[in-house]
Amino acid sequence: MKVIARPVNPLELKASTRSGYPEPFRSRVVPREKRALGDAAGLTRIGVNYTVLKPGLQSSMRHWHTHEDELVYVLSGEVVLVTDAGEQPLKAGQYAGFPAGHADGHHLINRSSEPAVYLEISNRDAEDAGHYPDIDLRWNAPDARGKYSHKDGRSY
Repeated sequence: MKVIARPVNPLELKASTRSGYPEPFRSRVVPREKRALGDAAGLTRIGVNYTVLKPGLQSSMRHWHTHEDELVYVLSGEVVLVTDAGEQPLKAGQYAGFPAGHADGHHLINRSSEPAVYLEISNRDAEDAGHYPDIDLRWNAPDARGKYSHKDGRSY
């Protein structure tokens, strides 16, 4: 892995527009653009993504993590944060944090007419699992790391 130890413009990094979500969920988030700043810098314990969310898309399905803290910081544009408490706007310069194990699902939606840019920051924990309160989806860990399933365990 190449380690970056110099100032870098995030736009110099290759953007990923893929999603591991199975359909019918994948089409709600792609083609979001993620640039893995943490990976590019050689970080192994902290994940940092520079994410561009186009109008009409959402960041993810509403979810919460068992072992990973997560923070989003809006750099430009505006998104709507959706949690159990409802919806609230997040504008450039604002952030929201989500402690590990707190069963309050969250995600961002871009309802504006312009792209929104934000940082996603989290610790990396091999034991992490993701729960999706609104849909029949689960992210399994650790033995099936990287696998989505239905809540009853059936594979997609």
